[in-house]
Amino acid sequence: MYGSVTIARLAKQNTSWFPGSFYGGNHLYQVYSAYYGAHLLNHEITVCKISDRLTWEKEEKKFIKPYNEAKIFTGRVFSEAEWKDFVFEALENPSNRITEDSLIQVSEAKTTIKEARLWIVGGQIIDAGYYKFNDQAPFEEKVQEEGLAFARDMLRLFNLEEAFVMDICLTDEGWKIVEINCINSSGFYPNTNVKSIIKALNVYFSD
Repeated sequence: MYGSVTIARLAKQNTSWFPGSFYGGNHLYQVYSAYYGAHLLNHEITVCKISDRLTWEKEEKKFIKPYNEAKIFTGRVFSEAEWKDFVFEALENPSNRITEDSLIQVSEAKTTIKEARLWIVGGQIIDAGYYKFNDQAPFEEKVQEEGLAFARDMLRLFNLEEAFVMDICLTDEGWKIVEINCINSSGFYPNTNVKSIIKALNVYFSD
């Protein structure tokens, strides 16, 4: 199945579906971070409730994202004022799934040069495409081979699912993993070869 996080979560409960949904499990940060360690862009994190008071330095920015419910909001870089406004509005809005007890992970804001999404099936990179370049980075149509080699090294460290999505980025310290996503609810970009991904899934899960 493919669709929203809610659908992926519900489909996970139907154990008779094959291959069904890969939601949860090894996709959780606390699982895959034990294997990838410092190869993660945001390796050193603090976990707390969204309602907890954060300590900010003057003009500091932090990268904040959900800890175990990936899609309750989109992780991004916040200033102190932006975060306080976001929390206030989120907790005042009864239509979302954010509560005072929702867990977040907080880390130092890092600068990336370019970011790419990789679709992985059976331990193989099936498709890869950039989705973000910073202002100084020249455009590239295909993901740099060094980035793909880095991802293959990470797969040898821990191939966390039969099918999943890995976002990687180039930094001043080399290539890093931005995050891992569930293939059942990961977004396509205009340069994604959807046909090749579906074909790979059909072939792999037909064997």
